[in-house]
Amino acid sequence: MLAGPVLRVAPRLLGAELRHDDVAVRITEVEAYAGPDDPGSHAYRGQTARNEVMFGPPGHLYVYFTYGMHYCCNVVVGPVGTPSAVLLRAGEVVDGLEVARERRPGASDRDLARGPARLCRTLGIGREHGGTDLASGPITLTLAGRPVARSAISTGPRVGLRHAADRSWRFWTTGERSVSAYRPAVTRTRRPAPSPGVSGPPDGPRGARFGPADRRG
Repeated sequence: MLAGPVLRVAPRLLGAELRHDDVAVRITEVEAYAGPDDPGSHAYRGQTARNEVMFGPPGHLYVYFTYGMHYCCNVVVGPVGTPSAVLLRAGEVVDGLEVARERRPGASDRDLARGPARLCRTLGIGREHGGTDLASGPITLTLAGRPVARSAISTGPRVGLRHAADRSWRFWTTGERSVSAYRPAVTRTRRPAPSPGVSGPPDGPRGARFGPADRRG
């Protein structure tokens, strides 16, 4: 099973500082994705133009666009050719609070980076930052000098996945207010067809729809 390395790295990212210019976030929640060994991963079916960063060297940022409006970011953990990555799900703003508030007006300080899309918006991360070397910037990741103790880390299923939904590959710092709410995938059943001879709206989408995401980093 190829999941071993990413499952070791993911909890180590808790407490790390992700910085972009004047704003820094301390990571409080992550999810591990094991590429070809993980039906929940973007890389499960191989390399594409979208996920090619995941197949590159570790320590780079994989950014993807979802729902036509949100960016989410992952840390590639490699090695080259093995597309494992850790989704950065949530964090606490520890520097640049005023800038973060301007980027997310009306949000409470707890909610500024509470969720992967909010985290990216608060840090000003977009498509152009895909492939960034997190050692040299402009976005940098610095591990905590003292790792979060294993006894202070909680685990559970990843959020909103239909595939491999039972794997406890989400890690968060126990008791942190900035950790996002858990939501399983929601299945929407299609509408029944109208009775013969009765007019009405067409059938709904064929098959089920799932959210908030079917496959990720």
